[in-house]
Amino acid sequence: MVGKTEDFLRIQQENHTLLSLIQQYKVIFDQAFEPFILTDGENQICFVNQPACSLFQETEENLLDAKITDLFTGAVASTLSGEDIYPHTEGKYQWKIQLRDGAIKSIECIVLTLNIEGHKLYKIKDITSEHLAEQEKQMSMKMFKDMFHQAVDCIAIYDSSGMVMDINDAFCRALQLEKRKIVGKNIDTLVTAAYIEEWRKGILHVHYSGSYKGDVEMVSKGKVISFDYTTSSNNMNGLFMSIFRNVTERRIMEQKLKKSERITQELLEQSMDAILFSDKNNIIFRVNDAACKIFENNKEDLIGGKIGHYIYKKDEKYKQLLEHFAKEGSVRGELFFRMPNKQIKLLELTSKKHGDEGYNLTILRNVSERWRIETELRDSERKFRKIFEGSLDGMILWKSSEFIDINEAGLKILELSKQELLQISIHSLVEKNSVNRKSLQNHLEMVFRNGSETSVMPLVMRNGKTKHLEISTRENLYSGLHLTIIRDVTENLVMQEQIRKSDTLSVVGELAAGIAHEIRNPMTAVKGFIQLLQTSVKEDFSTYFHVITTELNRIETIITEFLVLAKPQAVHYFSQNINSIMLETLELMGAQALLENIQFESDFEEKEFPVFCEANQLKQVFINILKNAIEVMPSGGIVRVKTRRWGTNQVQITITDEGQGIPEEKIKKLGEPFYTTKERGTGLGLMVSYKIIEEHSGMIKVESEIGKGSSFHIRLPLYEEKNT
Repeated sequence: MVGKTEDFLRIQQENHTLLSLIQQYKVIFDQAFEPFILTDGENQICFVNQPACSLFQETEENLLDAKITDLFTGAVASTLSGEDIYPHTEGKYQWKIQLRDGAIKSIECIVLTLNIEGHKLYKIKDITSEHLAEQEKQMSMKMFKDMFHQAVDCIAIYDSSGMVMDINDAFCRALQLEKRKIVGKNIDTLVTAAYIEEWRKGILHVHYSGSYKGDVEMVSKGKVISFDYTTSSNNMNGLFMSIFRNVTERRIMEQKLKKSERITQELLEQSMDAILFSDKNNIIFRVNDAACKIFENNKEDLIGGKIGHYIYKKDEKYKQLLEHFAKEGSVRGELFFRMPNKQIKLLELTSKKHGDEGYNLTILRNVSERWRIETELRDSERKFRKIFEGSLDGMILWKSSEFIDINEAGLKILELSKQELLQISIHSLVEKNSVNRKSLQNHLEMVFRNGSETSVMPLVMRNGKTKHLEISTRENLYSGLHLTIIRDVTENLVMQEQIRKSDTLSVVGELAAGIAHEIRNPMTAVKGFIQLLQTSVKEDFSTYFHVITTELNRIETIITEFLVLAKPQAVHYFSQNINSIMLETLELMGAQALLENIQFESDFEEKEFPVFCEANQLKQVFINILKNAIEVMPSGGIVRVKTRRWGTNQVQITITDEGQGIPEEKIKKLGEPFYTTKERGTGLGLMVSYKIIEEHSGMIKVESEIGKGSSFHIRLPLYEEKNT
């Protein structure tokens, strides 16, 4: 009995101690900040502290009526270690539980086994914030990795020494290099020499401020790539991250844009036209130097003004240009402007709206000089028209092969109407005049060769009447137009013919009179005495008398020929041997030559030189030249006559004397009317000779040397039957 009592007392003492210990734990746990739960061997909750009630959002009474397993019935996740929902042994566990209000919390539980039989202590910690932070960290890491590899921009991660730790695919594509060829190398090796110093300054700046923005150029495979970049550092791991944006194309575009702007600026300043920029209110905000020059003002005075303020007359034309500009957005025209110095200028303007850019562009060109020239040209044209229409000479304007215009005098001369002339071509006009077709063709050829030409030729009118026209043509008078002036010289030619014939009579008459006076009277006496001697002389001298009488009769025949030549003769052209004409002339002049102690020497290269001519006229020419040769040799001498072929279709007759020669300045005047070197000469002889040779399509050329004599070269075309 005593033994049982002692056991009872001992047990009672232990219970008291235990209860005392539990009470002490309860006091400690109630004062703790962390949640604690105490369970017995049946997992019944026998103690909870206030933080545990707050964590599970339950009252103490509700929790004491529950088992620990009831708290994890709504668990939404298994333990992190992969064990069952409810822990059976000591250890550390993590759960996600759903509370009464639906909120999900992450908790960490440490299970401890007490010495009291079956009792366990649960130390619980709310790790929702830490768990969420970890989730965010993992998510951020995942997002960073995704962003790192999928980013369009280039990203490089490297340490403080510049050693590349990682790069993304965009960086590899930009440099056109494989990742393995970049990772592990110093990033400085990629930077160009021009940018390496600035790049290193940027890295140094990151050490102090944590980030840096700049631009850099890198080189890969000989190609330079331009980047804008941002660099930041991570103090935790000491790594640097640079995000690069490839701006190579943009830089190229910027360079092209700058170059284009520079060229535009140079064109603007170098342009000779005034260029003005104005806003939507037409207020000028930019001008070039040419504008200052045209408006004779400086830029400061022009900027801020309006173009309309300089318009001289705001008339109907000005209003029409304004309306067109407002409707179409562009305009082109000419207006008079009043300059600040009151000067009036005509300016050609082109203006265009640039609505999107918010400005108008106006280009002005000074055309005052052109306007003045055009005005003068119109005045000149009016004057020319008055002269053209009022001229007494016929004037024809033609271009290429067509007639452009003709005045009234020309129509009167050609006996055509203007309509008739303008409907035919120059070629058809030439073809219709078969008589002088070659002359017309030669005239046109000389015009285009020398620029001008004057010819005289006959032209058959529609009524069959022939007119002799003097035709003078000047090439390219204006803008490809040629001017031909025609003059009817038919009456002038008749008068010249009369003068020539009169001069011929004068020359030959003078010669005949001299012969009659100097020879006829002595010859009469000689004939008389001869006849007297024939009757008085007894010896037989009949042979001598016969010779003397015959020679005297020959002299009379020559004198008769002189007199016949002096009379006007009808002009008849036909083919004759020029040698024969010259021999007849020499025979005719032989008597006078003997009187002056002159000898004739002839030298004919060929037996015959056929010339289409009027023989008496050529004799007159030869007589004039031979007579002059005789007169310049008062002491006698030799006159040499030669005929030679000149070229392929001409003959040259040369008459050379041994006189004193003719000075150069006087040679130029030979052939002019009334010009003579003789005291009693009229000067008409050589003029008529020159005219006769010209009418025979020939020419006269004179060569002379003072003290040695002179040579007259006469060139005439040889006769060809097919060109008759």
